[in-house]
Amino acid sequence: MVDSSIKYRTKRLDEEDVYENDVQYNDKIIERLKLLEIQNRNFIVEKIRLEKENENLKSELQRLNTPPLITGVVVEAIDSSKIIIKSSSGPKFVVGACDNVDIKDLTPGALVACNQRNLSIMEVLPSTKDPEVCGMEVLNRTGVTYCEIGGLRDQINKIKETVELPLRKPELFDKVGIEPPHGVLLHGPPGNGKTLIVKAVANETDSTFIRVVGSEFVRKYIGEGARMVREVFNLAREKAPSILFIDEIDAIGSRRVDTGISGDREVARTMMQLLAELDGFDPRGQVKIIGATNRVDMLDPALLRPGRFDRLIEIPPPTKEDCLDIFKIHSRNMNIKNLDYSEIINLVEGLSGAEIRSLCTEAGMAAIREDRDYVTSEDFKCSVSRITSSEYQNNSLIGMYG
Repeated sequence: MVDSSIKYRTKRLDEEDVYENDVQYNDKIIERLKLLEIQNRNFIVEKIRLEKENENLKSELQRLNTPPLITGVVVEAIDSSKIIIKSSSGPKFVVGACDNVDIKDLTPGALVACNQRNLSIMEVLPSTKDPEVCGMEVLNRTGVTYCEIGGLRDQINKIKETVELPLRKPELFDKVGIEPPHGVLLHGPPGNGKTLIVKAVANETDSTFIRVVGSEFVRKYIGEGARMVREVFNLAREKAPSILFIDEIDAIGSRRVDTGISGDREVARTMMQLLAELDGFDPRGQVKIIGATNRVDMLDPALLRPGRFDRLIEIPPPTKEDCLDIFKIHSRNMNIKNLDYSEIINLVEGLSGAEIRSLCTEAGMAAIREDRDYVTSEDFKCSVSRITSSEYQNNSLIGMYG
């Protein structure tokens, strides 16, 4: 009995050892399976990444192997299978278009990409613009309001009804049955607020403001100035509602004379393009043209005829009361003590708006030179004599405030 009991116990111990070994082995198998599953998931993720990279490389290789296209300009679109284009080399061809090209986009003058072999139109390209033209668009508001303009109430009302009203309420002109003025020309001596009024118009309206100086249209090579005029007007149409301001328009709009100089002939060609663009504008459209010049007597009569710049607004020198208003505007942020406005009226009478602003600046500089933090009437009196002197009037500082 004792032997049998010992054998039984020994057998039980052996079975427990075997069971424990089996459990440990199973745990190792489970850990190994988990590790293999993690590796498998990593392999799947890596496989997906490599497949995407492979597709990208294939598409890049296909793009590099694609033959280049040539550019052309649409002359006339008869239908989808008959389109007259002018190639970049010069000749004209009658070609077809791919199915993905909308026939409505094939307008005369549209830039297209054509196949090298059969010149079929593959796609319509966006219109190209000179970077200088794109830089003429003023994105930020000027911050100038009509309240910051001293005097000129009649002129402000005229430009409001000429520029702002057609943009904001065009239906009024339709009901009355009249057409608003095509263009507005501001003229008058320098420094009296022409550019300031235009800045206020740009700030008060929600329109795109495009500013260009007339001298920027003067180019060295034949046709460059006319092309730039055309692109500026196209930009104004695309950004409608918009206001196109041409400052110093006398640079390209001077009276034409037969001098025989090639430079003068190129300026005349540029002005002809400007006249053509003004004639082609819709008066009830969402684009308004404002010009400014100091020498209206130099402008060509063709530019001033009705239908182009047909509203001439003179910006005269400020009156005695206007001078005081301008002085109050420019000195409202100054620290002034013991100021007698009756004396100031006599001081600023006869000065332009730019000179009054310069007067305030010079008075402040006089106070700084004497190490004071306030300005007195004596500072203004001393500054007037300097501003009205011939030496100061020849100084370029006046141009800073014009």
